[in-house]
Amino acid sequence: MDAKDILLGLPKNALPLQEKKSKPPKESHRKPDGISREVYALTGGLAPLMPAIDVNHLKRKAQAGNEKITWQWLSFTNSARKDDLQLYHWVRVVNGNPPTGDYSFAKYNKSVDVIRYTDEEYEKYLTDPVWTKEETDHLFDLCERFDLRFVVIADRFPSSKTVEELKDRYYCVSRALVIARAPSSGDVAGHPLVKEQYNASQETERKRALNLLLSHTNQQERKDVEVLAHAKRITEARKTLKAATDKAADTVLPVLSDFGPLNADKAADTIAPSTYPQLSSSTLVAETASVTASLRTLRVYLRTYALEQMVQAASSSAGLRTIKRVEQTLQDLRVNLKPKVPTKAVCAEHLELRKEILTLLNLQKQLQYKEAEGSSVRDGSFTETPGTPPKPSMRAADLDRTFVPDSVSVGGDRFGKREQKRKGPAPSSPAQSKRPRKYKASD
Repeated sequence: MDAKDILLGLPKNALPLQEKKSKPPKESHRKPDGISREVYALTGGLAPLMPAIDVNHLKRKAQAGNEKITWQWLSFTNSARKDDLQLYHWVRVVNGNPPTGDYSFAKYNKSVDVIRYTDEEYEKYLTDPVWTKEETDHLFDLCERFDLRFVVIADRFPSSKTVEELKDRYYCVSRALVIARAPSSGDVAGHPLVKEQYNASQETERKRALNLLLSHTNQQERKDVEVLAHAKRITEARKTLKAATDKAADTVLPVLSDFGPLNADKAADTIAPSTYPQLSSSTLVAETASVTASLRTLRVYLRTYALEQMVQAASSSAGLRTIKRVEQTLQDLRVNLKPKVPTKAVCAEHLELRKEILTLLNLQKQLQYKEAEGSSVRDGSFTETPGTPPKPSMRAADLDRTFVPDSVSVGGDRFGKREQKRKGPAPSSPAQSKRPRKYKASD
């Protein structure tokens, strides 16, 4: 019913009342034991995939509720101490029974077993001109007291000996005692003191290098990193080149053996980079390998054809003029450009001769370059020698010569052209073409 119904006076039962829908009762879930309220609210009562708690833990917790736990101030002794000193600490006591056993931190007391010697053993095995028996005894006492902390031992040692000298003396004495007390040397071969001997000089050098490294600046460290990276690249490049060279040599040597009884040294000279100064080793090896591969694909081929291919591969880097000079040299030596009887030995010697001629031509070219450089140096030194007049050059003559312009304008006439007309023959012109002179009034 609203305000309109009240004003109109409608009965209360005029409109059917709507029945309220009853809400279904919520199922009450009981929170399981052992789970906190926050965790249960987050999970919504869903069972976890893995058990959240251990059932045995709940049982132990239930049993622990019946125990009576107290803390008591009790005394204890430490087995790591040689004196019977008693100290006190708080101890957890369950049902009035204090814990038994050794002190829990006594297991961390570790000491070094220092080898001791007798007077007889010292006189027989351990004498040293640098060390006295008193110094050695004091050193071993400090080693046992400070557990081989040689930095502390060097600080407490009376004489001015370095840490390396103290270490060397201790380990030398210990190693000598281990070897002397063993029945045979083989029984103690695996002992650390015998197997890994202390080297004082190496330790000193190591510390010096470490000190030098730690004193480097940031700029020096960056430079060292760059040098190491560059060295690594060089090493990798050398390995790659060596592997490629070895692979190509393995494929070239069987083919070169077809041209004659070449040994390994002669075959290596055939593909050596010094033979062809203009050709790099990688290029020569690649071309020879390609020729070898092409020949192997044929399986059956003439020796003259293989010779031509090898000659072309050897002369591929040389120019056309150099190849012609090689052929001209062969003709001067009365050697055929192609062997008439191409046996293995003949083909091998022919290839060797071409190689030597090409080397000779390259050396001659280098000699010419050197002679030209020497002559240019000699000419320069001759002109600079005191008391020797310099050679007149064209530039100097041009500077000494008086400058005469081609044309100079004087009073409107061109002087240069007039001089040129005087030098040449005067052109003949007809008389009637000459214009008559005009006379002025003053004449």
